[in-house]
Amino acid sequence: MRWDLIYHHLIFWSWRDLPGYVGALLVIASFVVRTMIPLRALSAASNLCFMLYAYYDAQYPTLFLHAMLLPLNVLRMVQMMKLVRRVRGAALGSKTMDWLKPYMTHRRCRRGEIIFHKGDVADAMYYIVSGHFRLPEIAVHRMPGEFVGELGLLAPEGQRTQTLECVEEGEVLAIRYDEVRELFFQNPDFGFYFMQLAAGRLFHALELMEQELARQTARADAPYST
Repeated sequence: MRWDLIYHHLIFWSWRDLPGYVGALLVIASFVVRTMIPLRALSAASNLCFMLYAYYDAQYPTLFLHAMLLPLNVLRMVQMMKLVRRVRGAALGSKTMDWLKPYMTHRRCRRGEIIFHKGDVADAMYYIVSGHFRLPEIAVHRMPGEFVGELGLLAPEGQRTQTLECVEEGEVLAIRYDEVRELFFQNPDFGFYFMQLAAGRLFHALELMEQELARQTARADAPYST
């Protein structure tokens, strides 16, 4: 018996199976990570390992499957990396929503249309592209370049705190809270940036309340001053 041939055969098979075992370990690791970029990177690496394993073992359907999954995982990873860079730049730059536009959905709004009512379940925030909008409860107007609906994400009951009405026909861009929450976990800079935006809106609302209280107090004191 040629023991050298048997030994060579066993070594050959162990190295040929190695990509399959490595791919399996990478798949397990992808279930452990909690953020999208590492998950996509591990998935892409496992696709490469399974492609190599399937090629050596002549498993062509498996090779085809992972050959299709690999570019998808790489594409999603690159998109998320670009988004994270935009978020990081926005956190250090101007307080606008321009960097989110490519990831938002378009919506046309008619004059008199109610985008959401106070007390509705909040599930998205909006960026005003064109038109004229109003928050009737506090008589505040929102114009192009502004965003609305972000406070619903922070509301204890997850409900809208104001009504948004379209005064003049326009267009808005929407991003769902699920995607906003993903950015919180993906990049802490975005969390700080978003809190700055929300805090600015809350302080503005507090200022309006103080002004209204001052006007009511002045009216109440007016009869005593005459």
